[in-house]
Amino acid sequence: MSPEKPININIESDAPLLQEFIPEVMEHLENIERGSLVLESAPDDASTLNMIFRAFHTVKGGAGFLNLVAIGELAHQLESMLDMIRQHKLRIDTNIIDLILKGADTLKNFFTEIDAQVKGLQPVGPITFPTEPLKERVREAISGQSAPAAPPPAAAAPPAQPEPSAPQEPAKAKKAKKPKAAKAPEETNTTPATVAPAEPAAPTAPPPSEPAAAPAPTSSEAAQAEPAAPAAPAAPPDSGEGGQRMDKAQMARAAAAEQSFVKVGTQKLDMLVDLVGELVITQSLIAQSPHLDADAKQALARSFSHLHRVTKELQRSTMSMRMVPIRATFQKMNRIVRDVAAKQNKRVQLVLEGEGTELDRNIIEEIGDPLVHMIRNAVDHGLESPEEREAIGKPAEGRIVLRAFHQGGSIIIQIQDDGKGLNQERLFAKAVEKGLISSQAHLTEKEIFDLIFLPGFSTASTVTDISGRGVGMDVVRQNIEKLRGKIEIESEVGKGSTFTIFMPLTLAIIDGLIVSVGPERYILPTLSVRESLRATSDMLSTVYGRGELLNVRGHFIPLLRLHDLFDVEPEFRRIEDGVLVVVEFGRMTRCILADRLLGKQEIVIKSLGETFQDNRLVAGGAILGNGRVGLILNVANLVQPTAC
Repeated sequence: MSPEKPININIESDAPLLQEFIPEVMEHLENIERGSLVLESAPDDASTLNMIFRAFHTVKGGAGFLNLVAIGELAHQLESMLDMIRQHKLRIDTNIIDLILKGADTLKNFFTEIDAQVKGLQPVGPITFPTEPLKERVREAISGQSAPAAPPPAAAAPPAQPEPSAPQEPAKAKKAKKPKAAKAPEETNTTPATVAPAEPAAPTAPPPSEPAAAPAPTSSEAAQAEPAAPAAPAAPPDSGEGGQRMDKAQMARAAAAEQSFVKVGTQKLDMLVDLVGELVITQSLIAQSPHLDADAKQALARSFSHLHRVTKELQRSTMSMRMVPIRATFQKMNRIVRDVAAKQNKRVQLVLEGEGTELDRNIIEEIGDPLVHMIRNAVDHGLESPEEREAIGKPAEGRIVLRAFHQGGSIIIQIQDDGKGLNQERLFAKAVEKGLISSQAHLTEKEIFDLIFLPGFSTASTVTDISGRGVGMDVVRQNIEKLRGKIEIESEVGKGSTFTIFMPLTLAIIDGLIVSVGPERYILPTLSVRESLRATSDMLSTVYGRGELLNVRGHFIPLLRLHDLFDVEPEFRRIEDGVLVVVEFGRMTRCILADRLLGKQEIVIKSLGETFQDNRLVAGGAILGNGRVGLILNVANLVQPTAC
């Protein structure tokens, strides 16, 4: 076996090209991973196979131009194997899928390290990852299956035709001095919504720019099969009414595709969001300026109204740039489920729902790791083995549903399984055994379920590479609470468990309801406010050991006095003199007593630094319209029983 070839990148000359190429490669590698899982359940899906082939070909072309030899050689071997499959000389099986996935993982490792060196996060030096054993396995797969496979079924797609975009890549690299390749439009539509088996792709007629009867080329021929000139359009713009309609439709699709792939640096986007936030603050300061007399305000009212509408629309458009679908994060879980299920010898179906639900980009980035851990736990701890499931009358294949949806102004993410559920007695006994609680403690069902979030808690009898060390769920809750979120558990023994995560839509700008307590101003996110009301003294009850309760239309809601929580001298102490605001988070509600309700305002969230980092009731600060600073309350922690 030949020695591994290290990769040495030339930062001075290649950094700009790598900065453009790496994000594109990472996108291709994610498509490869998702496509591989589709092929595992639908091996006759020709469009997905072609997409994976093109992705490896693009990586190979760019690597060759940038002299990334080890990457180019590995991509070439995988491309050759895929080409054998396209020619029906190899059958797709579990071994082939494993090779594709391991190849994508290795390439991702290379480009992750290259990216770190380009960004200065790692010192520049040789990059080496083992590729020879993997390439040897690919060569064995190719040679061991060299006999022609049985012809595909009639319903399968015909053998893939030469791709116009693939041969253009090397030529483009030489001409434009960059490895960016044109993306085929169909690549964005090949990712499945669930792990459930997909239907084989129906045969489609080749587009006019492709030869209808040409045999599929090998990977070495594909690079030279056609010139780099773009394919001619199906009909010229002036070739009749039908040609005009087709040309306009193609132009519209091309424009839409181009818009969907415009990439902007995250620093520029964050700066734009910050500037819009400052604009919102400035507009509020001007509108509420005491230097404007009544006549001036009346004369400027129309102008301020127009400015407010423009600012609001600009803010909405800017925030929408930060909102991205959770689809990519969800679909990464397909691979997690596949790998863990294989190690556990379990059969698992992952169903994804609500993939188009949009969240703030920063939340998407932070929620990925908690979801990975919870999905692994669902497969490892939650689901029984096929034999156990069949013995108790369940289907041998376990089912996990990962869904996202909007509810009450929040984003809800649920992980639901049909496994064994959480055993309350066992959880309690384990917590006592590990010294986490007293054996005399009296806990509610929710408090018992919450034991799994304690550091060091685990019910696993043995330590594996998946679980058993008691590390993970406590970090999951910490990460979720850091995003101003909350996690709840519902479970029934023998039927399964549901983990529900409540998340805010965005972390940057919110609508806030401003209340006063003495000289201080506090802000409640309006999405968490259910109602505000004036109370009478007979609505108040005191329950021993549980504090004060307020009877709001027959429902007793715990009362929180903000002046007690923040040690502030209030203007009013009697509930009938102040104002009450009912807030909710998830299924929990609290009634907050303040002095006055000052109004509603767009709030730009500002970090308060180390001063308030240990105060769980404060989520941040904001500059109000009158120039004063208000504290944004963390409703997720405010509704917890410990806040009463």
